[in-house]
Amino acid sequence: MNTLVHPTYFPSISHCVAIVKANKLVFEVNDTYQKQTYRNRTNIYAANGKLSLTVPVVFSQKNRQLYRDIKIHNEEKWQALHWKSLLSAYSTSPFFEFYEHDLAPLFHTKQENMMDFNFKCLETIFECLQWDLDFSKTSVFEKEPTNINDFRYLANVRKEKTYKFSEYKQVFSDKHGFIGNLSILDLLFNEGPNAVTYLKAQTLS
Repeated sequence: MNTLVHPTYFPSISHCVAIVKANKLVFEVNDTYQKQTYRNRTNIYAANGKLSLTVPVVFSQKNRQLYRDIKIHNEEKWQALHWKSLLSAYSTSPFFEFYEHDLAPLFHTKQENMMDFNFKCLETIFECLQWDLDFSKTSVFEKEPTNINDFRYLANVRKEKTYKFSEYKQVFSDKHGFIGNLSILDLLFNEGPNAVTYLKAQTLS
């Protein structure tokens, strides 16, 4: 069956499990933008525990703005902050240096549109994983689509579920223990080429 998801900012492990297990992957691109979602944020494992990285956007709740029209607020130096945070969190991880040069341009080239940037991040991640990210996009918005696995809720922070994913070694796990369902970046930097095998072995239940 087809799988429907939102394009999010460096998606979570649960998001990526849904992606790699999809028979046919479809991205929702016709919805209205909502705050408090992973459309513009991701969670990493920093020295003090879970750290949320948020991309500032130009958004007004007075108007119903489509997600695909949301612009990034570049007056804030968010790219430098996010890259510095990743360096601090993962520079000593086993595979950071293998992927650093692939990911760095995302944080050193000005980005304008939130959804477009998320697709760039997704495609870069899956190139690093050597996974062919074959997908289509919705043509219309359906609140309750049929004949498809609707995993769009994975983008909603307020509807986030707790998944019992297998543990893997994390940089700061000796200090704070294992933290599950972080950004795919956490898995990539710690597990490297084994990340896809890990994702395939997990279940969304």
